[in-house]
Amino acid sequence: MKRIDPGPRQESVWDYPRPPGLEPTPKHFRVIFNGQTVADTRRGLRVLETSQPPAYYFPPEDVRRECLTRSGYRTLCEWKGVAVYFTLQVQGKVSQNAAWSYPNPSAGFEPLHDYVAFYPSRVDACYVDEVLVSAQEGDYYGGWITPDVVGPFKGGPGTEGW
Repeated sequence: MKRIDPGPRQESVWDYPRPPGLEPTPKHFRVIFNGQTVADTRRGLRVLETSQPPAYYFPPEDVRRECLTRSGYRTLCEWKGVAVYFTLQVQGKVSQNAAWSYPNPSAGFEPLHDYVAFYPSRVDACYVDEVLVSAQEGDYYGGWITPDVVGPFKGGPGTEGW
């Protein structure tokens, strides 16, 4: 694994902190599923963690909550706490565990309370400032890859031990 040096106006995920950082972002980001906008904000948060592209979190009021049904799936993040997952459904199209949230985040991550994040690989499209997002490889992390972040990124085969 060799770190890619960032160019002008780029960030390297290898410069992100561990434990992760949490920051507000004025960027406009949105999620499209089955032709419908299901989340849209300019008041979101992003989580920055070493080796991973940012995960973008929407304030609950900027998400079409009627499209989400809580599933029984849960995970534990050593930093953020227990995540609960949601199945996304729009006009008959369904994506299992497409989104997650932290109803009781760990100390230091309280601003994430009930904010919602989406896996780009489980929806039709995600955008940051009208730039189409690429999904992070793998099925565990939900990072959003845009041209302003460089890796290599954790998540693909053989990267678990980084």
